[in-house]
Amino acid sequence: MKYVKHILLLLLSVTVANAQDKKEEEAFKKDSKNYTYAANNAVKDSSYADAEAEYRKAISKDGENVAAKYNLGNVYYNHENYEEAFNRYKQASEVATTKAEKHKAYHNMGNVFMNNKEYEKAVAAYKKALRNNPSDDETRYNYALAKEMLDKNPPQGDDKNKQDKDKKEQQEEQDKKDQDKKDQKDKNEDKGDKDKDEGGKDDKNKDGQGDKEKEKQKKDNNDGQGKADQKDDKNKQQQRQPKPNQLSPQQVKSLLKAMNNAEKKTQDKLNEKKVKGVKVKAEKDW
Repeated sequence: MKYVKHILLLLLSVTVANAQDKKEEEAFKKDSKNYTYAANNAVKDSSYADAEAEYRKAISKDGENVAAKYNLGNVYYNHENYEEAFNRYKQASEVATTKAEKHKAYHNMGNVFMNNKEYEKAVAAYKKALRNNPSDDETRYNYALAKEMLDKNPPQGDDKNKQDKDKKEQQEEQDKKDQDKKDQKDKNEDKGDKDKDEGGKDDKNKDGQGDKEKEKQKKDNNDGQGKADQKDDKNKQQQRQPKPNQLSPQQVKSLLKAMNNAEKKTQDKLNEKKVKGVKVKAEKDW
């Protein structure tokens, strides 16, 4: 029985404590809202120092006060204190519970990056803002502008890193090619030595066979030449010898000579007879 009473008292004390904590939390949140309201009025009155102080009080009372962190970021941004502005916008994005709150925080973080000419980070921030509110025209415009500026002004560090990476990859590729060439050369040399050893034996066999083939070819050539010479001699002999039923050139020549002599003698005789039988007249006979 005493044990049950002890548990009941413990539960009661915990409940009371939780109620007090919740009451205090509500009180802090209420105070935070009041400070935020006062800070907003100070901004309207252009009392930025007072606004900063009130926003700080609001944040100290409630660390999840998104409006206080976001609005304090705007105060810093308007005074071109972009580093502090970014920190407050970042804090606001971390405690934001709605898409509208996250959209505004990321949008203004993009604005800070644009003013610092950190275009790559600005593109990323605007992209996050659009994920939470794709229909915001101003965010879409800023996102397109950031991308354009990034294309015209690529990060120098990234370019250098990319160049170094490309150079390293090219060097590695060249080293690989050189190694492959060396390996291929060594392989060819080993194969050449082996072929040379085997080729020595083959050359001896080939030389022996070659000599035999040369001798055979020489003999065939000589035999062929002999046959050709014999054929030429036979042809010459056939040309010198008269063909059957025909006179040789020498015989024809002798025969013509004899005929000419006979004809000449006959002509001389006829001429002598004509001279003796012809009378010479002194005058013409009319």
